[in-house]
Amino acid sequence: MHGFRTYDESDAPEAARPMPAAAKERTGFVTTLNGVMAESPELLAGYNALAEQFGRSSLRAAAKQVVLITASVANGCEYCVAAHSTLALRARVPAEVVEDLRAGRPLADQALEAVRRFTHAVVTQRGWVDEADVEAFLSAGHTRRHVLDIVLGVGMKTLSNYTNHLAHTPLDPAWQEQDWTRADATA
Repeated sequence: MHGFRTYDESDAPEAARPMPAAAKERTGFVTTLNGVMAESPELLAGYNALAEQFGRSSLRAAAKQVVLITASVANGCEYCVAAHSTLALRARVPAEVVEDLRAGRPLADQALEAVRRFTHAVVTQRGWVDEADVEAFLSAGHTRRHVLDIVLGVGMKTLSNYTNHLAHTPLDPAWQEQDWTRADATA
């Protein structure tokens, strides 16, 4: 542990305080991720802005969850895999899809599998995705806008995944049922 503190809406640095308060009003609690990010009001604001924009992106709801879980698995972020698995299940993504994503296995739904493969390539190749992979993604019925929306989702997850790695962010009770470790991924 590197001594990162987890703030809440009452003790966050002044510039960050409105963000945890708004999160608590929306969801009923301040995630430990937001509490850690509050140390840097700019990081928390940037993450929240990216999350809002990714939520508005052109990807369908299930595809957004595929991006978030796939990026988090590829980055080995135990916190984010648990959190996004919980949120995906609440969004009615089928449990078998969530389990396959957590294990790094291919998905039966070909459109979602194309999202999973492309997201994994973006993360592991640090954006240097082969043209053949881009063409395969487009041939699966996706658009160039989807390519860039995935980049947005990966950017959002990079901020949270790296923060969690550095801060050893404790898992919120709300995500405990979907606890995950890097050893759970097979690919």
